[in-house]
Amino acid sequence: MSFISVNNVWQQYGDQVVLEGLNLSIAEGEFCTLVGASGCGKSTFLRLLLGQEVPSKGSILLDGQPLAREPDASRGVVFQRYSVFPHLSVLDNVALGLELPRSALLGRLFGKAKRDAREQASVLLHKVGLGHALDKYPTQLSGGMQQRLAIAQALIMKPRVLLLDEPFGALDPGIRKDMHALLLDLWRETQLTVFMVTHDLSEGFNLGTRLMVFDKVRHDPHAPGAYGARITYDIPLNSDRRAARAAIESLQTA
Repeated sequence: MSFISVNNVWQQYGDQVVLEGLNLSIAEGEFCTLVGASGCGKSTFLRLLLGQEVPSKGSILLDGQPLAREPDASRGVVFQRYSVFPHLSVLDNVALGLELPRSALLGRLFGKAKRDAREQASVLLHKVGLGHALDKYPTQLSGGMQQRLAIAQALIMKPRVLLLDEPFGALDPGIRKDMHALLLDLWRETQLTVFMVTHDLSEGFNLGTRLMVFDKVRHDPHAPGAYGARITYDIPLNSDRRAARAAIESLQTA
């Protein structure tokens, strides 16, 4: 049985069809990169996987069960804009993810429970290269360091699925290369199932084990919202990188 099953999923807002007829079977541990033109539904699909939105038609199953109607600990997310708390230190930003679920009323832990949470957070921050910055605040960090912090925030809950919405789009090329290496190391270590939206076709090709190209193939000039995007290429990169390269080149010259 597939880890994630996407069954005839459509997403529509009023008269605007954004996605139509998506069918996917995802094995646990795959790294899926999602590419395509702006506005073709990649981020919408990510929100469906997160549980922020419910499909207009069709279903998404996780381990054979319908997705929870709102985000939960099984799915972590990292956005392009840094989703960190500016008033908390680096260590507290990450430890908070462990404290809130265990202390819903007070929002914090005490004694040994607090020490354990902070120790777990510290270990993870060392893994993402922020062990030297535990007591700093987000405004004291570079863009790449803030994105490392956001990734640590997502991973501290030990999600089974990691959703990335253009996480490196605002970073300089050199920093992006470092972040690629970090992300691949973390993915190999945790065996997470990853979905990553990117506008950078080379990034999608080089990072993923599976490349999905979203495109709107049906158009009606008299009803521009009548049709949505589909997945026009779904290529397992480990076994067919030549086909993936051809798909990318055709998109670049279109």
